[in-house]
Amino acid sequence: MKGNIFAIQHYAVHDGPGIRTLVFLKGCPLRCDWCCNPESHSSKIQLRYIPFKCRLCNRCLPACPVHAISVQDGTLRHNFDLCKECPGKPCTDACPYGARTLSGSEISADDLLDTLSRDMPFYRNSGGGVTFSGGEPFHQPKFLLEMLQRCQSAGIHTAVETCGWAAESDIRQAIPLTGLFLFDLKIIDPEKHLLHTGKPVGPILEYLALLAAEHPQVIIRFPLVSGITDTWENLNDILNIMNKNGLTRLHLEPYHSLGADKYEEHGLNYTLQNLNHYESGDLESFRQFFISGGLNCEVI
Repeated sequence: MKGNIFAIQHYAVHDGPGIRTLVFLKGCPLRCDWCCNPESHSSKIQLRYIPFKCRLCNRCLPACPVHAISVQDGTLRHNFDLCKECPGKPCTDACPYGARTLSGSEISADDLLDTLSRDMPFYRNSGGGVTFSGGEPFHQPKFLLEMLQRCQSAGIHTAVETCGWAAESDIRQAIPLTGLFLFDLKIIDPEKHLLHTGKPVGPILEYLALLAAEHPQVIIRFPLVSGITDTWENLNDILNIMNKNGLTRLHLEPYHSLGADKYEEHGLNYTLQNLNHYESGDLESFRQFFISGGLNCEVI
């Protein structure tokens, strides 16, 4: 069995217990305005063009089989819609400067398990393991479940970070194979959630309740985005939902714009501009709010 991933990160310490390896699967049903990994949106392998690396050698022009590249006023232009019909190899192979790369790669379950197993000494010494993230791991359910089963058989602790948009049958199959769920909860108001993520919040809250009732280890991850998720109404909603479901652990994830350039590099539009970044005092105020509500809260 094979799946598409866009990154593997070793020696992570904020995504579950101990030292962990993060596997980022491609594909996500949500389109959160603040997403810092736009290369995770599509489950397919994509072209990425990095302008500052380009030397305008123009070797990519004759290599492009779909005529998606042109030169206008001394600048290379791309029709990324045409690129969707091309695997990307012709132009990336032609570029000698690394300005044209592919976001994502196909990997077999055998090869991925082999890569993960090399970090086994770190897992054993630290109580760590593997965390499957994305994108949304349940967007590739068969591959995710296969890897969870293989990791469990190999004695590797597993965690899954999910936005909660998945099929109930897939979630139920994953429960006995997963040591920890990191559940992303963003906005509770239905209209605002639909506006900023592109999907209704109802099914997400249903699956959160399912996990909270049937799995002992669920941590909520909450993105702090100025003027969007950090309103007092939403903060109280998050607190109430957690209390309702008997959940006590919360990770705060402050907004950052480090992924903004990647939108243009993949032919996408970044809609959030000039948002406030939080100071340490602001973050401590949010943390104390949730602590006063009975939660174990930390900023990651």
